[in-house]
Amino acid sequence: MEAHSLPNPSSFHVLTFLFTILLFISHHTQPVSATTSTTTATTSTTTNQAYANFIRTACNTTTYPSVCFKTFSRYAAVVQINPWKLSNTALNITLKAAKSTSKLVSKLAQQNGYTPTDAAVMKDCIDNIGSSIDELKQSIQAMTTVDSSSDKLFQMDSIKTWMSAAITDQTTCTDGFYGGEVSPSVKNRISNSILKFTRLTSISLSLINNLTY
Repeated sequence: MEAHSLPNPSSFHVLTFLFTILLFISHHTQPVSATTSTTTATTSTTTNQAYANFIRTACNTTTYPSVCFKTFSRYAAVVQINPWKLSNTALNITLKAAKSTSKLVSKLAQQNGYTPTDAAVMKDCIDNIGSSIDELKQSIQAMTTVDSSSDKLFQMDSIKTWMSAAITDQTTCTDGFYGGEVSPSVKNRISNSILKFTRLTSISLSLINNLTY
């Protein structure tokens, strides 16, 4: 009969030891990773909530708090808790809304069926919105150079003046429709678009008025 060789006791103990070490590492690594992941997620949620709370508080000081928060809360990660970033974000979104309104009014003005008077009103409205767009652009540009300005007070006063003028131009546009014969559907579409644009401009001005410099 052929004799079977027995395993070397030393090798057996070494293998047992290594297997035990592997089990220990496997057992303890997984929970640590999960805990770290949970902690990171919790921290991220808390941070995002802090950003949202900052925007909500800032919006509560504006003319249209609910519109403000609904519009700008989606940019919380960009704004964080910086009032200047919030004001700049508001200005750029307002400019985008102004351009959208300008395109809408221009498209409607190209339709047929208007009286000469109403056609003139539409043209004036387009011109007024164009002025608002220019004033918003001036405000945005000025906001980027406030820190390097030798007279921050004058710079900020200029921005506020342009923003106020933009609101006046928007109001002048809608005022032109009262008493005219523009169809209600067209009038409502333009008025609703300009109302959104005007509210955003007003909100932006409120945010800028609350800045410290």
